[in-house]
Amino acid sequence: MWKTLAITPSTKFLHLSPAINLILWCISVALIAIVFSIYLLKVIFYFEAVRREYYHPIRANFFFAPWIALLFLALGVPPSIAENLHKSLWYILMTPILCLELKIYGQWMSGGQRRLSKVANPSNHLSIVGNFVGALLGASMGLTEGPTFFFAVGLAHYMVLFVTLYQRLPTNETLPKELHPVFFLFVAAPSVASMAWAKLQGSFDYGSRIAYFIALFSLAWWAYTFPMTGAAIATVKYSNEVTDIVTQALAVILSAAATLTVSALLISTILHAFVLRDLFPNDIAIAISDRKLKPHRKWFHLRNTSADYSKDIENYLKFTSSETKDLESGVKSPNFNHE
Repeated sequence: MWKTLAITPSTKFLHLSPAINLILWCISVALIAIVFSIYLLKVIFYFEAVRREYYHPIRANFFFAPWIALLFLALGVPPSIAENLHKSLWYILMTPILCLELKIYGQWMSGGQRRLSKVANPSNHLSIVGNFVGALLGASMGLTEGPTFFFAVGLAHYMVLFVTLYQRLPTNETLPKELHPVFFLFVAAPSVASMAWAKLQGSFDYGSRIAYFIALFSLAWWAYTFPMTGAAIATVKYSNEVTDIVTQALAVILSAAATLTVSALLISTILHAFVLRDLFPNDIAIAISDRKLKPHRKWFHLRNTSADYSKDIENYLKFTSSETKDLESGVKSPNFNHE
């Protein structure tokens, strides 16, 4: 965001130094390296917990997050470090996203109880956003076919997810407070899509503006960290195309709000991690045992207990009340022992 603010003509009146972007980019690289190292240790010492996260209907979507973060780091690389990144970097970063999409999108269509109509929730936007961020980075590098492919895949699945969520959310109970931030992902996909399309087309045309206005409409009731930053960047791009006092003011307001939000979240994270020590209260439920379940026996019994299991799955995927500490904690384990 700070790189865009510094180099975009419509925000030159702010007189921002590129050094701000350089400092924040270096801090981001250090933080991501620390997070990757910690999660690698979790994979080594608590592999069963990671495996359960991978097969969890909500947590599986967050496996896209680190790769999206790396894509944004590549987009925000300061000119003083690198003017042009090698195109092979795009292929390296998009490979794990493609592999994850094959799993997630396949389950959406033919995953039984993991079909999109059963598991749809706002965190599914993460599996969509990766396509648009990848298309934006690829187009910035001068690639055409690959970014267009990912943009098309993302757009197709975004429309399906958008309609499914609007049909599903009103019929479910409120998400627990720990999952409230995922609502803000409604802003992320159209914001990044507008920038990606503008980069592919070479101008902020009507297609980009439609996606941007969808994001702006969503922003009217939700805004948070990464989606907020995406909306701010899209607004800066829009103000460069339609330059007037209103668009420039909106760009400054959203950029300031994104900065304050990220700063507040950083302070809150530090307090919960090192002072209150309750940063990960929900990990207990998913890492209670190192013992693996026996999937073959379980799925064999599914054929004879489909009615009971469907009810259990509904309870499992049903959004719990705000007093529930974790999605799994309010779920009764399916009974497969009656034969």
